[in-house]
Amino acid sequence: MTATESSADVQTCPDHLIELACRLADAAGPIVRSYFRTELSIDTKADDSPVTIADREVEAAMRAIIEEAEPTHGIFGEEYGKVRTDADYVWVLDPIDGTQAFMTGLPVFGTLIALAHRGTPVLGIIDQAISRERWIGAAGHPTRLNGNIVRTSGCSDLSEAAFFCTTTELFATEAEMAAYTRLRASVRLGRFGGDCYAYGLLSAGFLDIVAEASMNPYDYMALAPVVQGAGGVMSNWKGDPISLESGTQVLAAASPALHAATLSVLQG
Repeated sequence: MTATESSADVQTCPDHLIELACRLADAAGPIVRSYFRTELSIDTKADDSPVTIADREVEAAMRAIIEEAEPTHGIFGEEYGKVRTDADYVWVLDPIDGTQAFMTGLPVFGTLIALAHRGTPVLGIIDQAISRERWIGAAGHPTRLNGNIVRTSGCSDLSEAAFFCTTTELFATEAEMAAYTRLRASVRLGRFGGDCYAYGLLSAGFLDIVAEASMNPYDYMALAPVVQGAGGVMSNWKGDPISLESGTQVLAAASPALHAATLSVLQG
């Protein structure tokens, strides 16, 4: 099954779970705002990535709400790990995707909230608490930004596409860096930065491709419903649909044709 086919086959996300996801984002926002551009103590995790008190407090608040509302659901969070991940429904949480941006006062980070049904994401929220922008993507619904339906650009020509990635440091292997170099040479425009915010901009039609590596499920599970509900396609670099088992390499594109062309370049 291709990523394009899978987006049409996923079950419709129940409304009460969309409402619950919004409650999680509502709880996260005030915590994020209270720590933004303040003096923070930065810790380093085992993988050498930074973490702040804001990351931990946001995830703890969201987990508490899930435990009360849906105690049989699983949770997979960046900061506090996994519980009940063999459940049919699993919430996948990244309290602050783009901690380095957050630490340096750059408002392109976001809180990512995903709900997977049997491993496949059926709901995703990108919440930018400073600009107060919230993208909601849910199976069976169009993607909305602050309540308004958004669509990708529909770009199908690779030579006319605008391509984003957070940083070339994510392309950690020689083969990944070679793939990045090929892609950058094939597009009209290449830019860095954005973290999860770039995927929101893709869904709203402002850029056309995001390709990244060195990712974890909590980095990308929420992004797929947002991109797909706006008419885009998201997969790993093999072209497989996004799931909890997608690996570390992801691609989002504004149209099926652009997705296919970009995959061809990435795969060499």
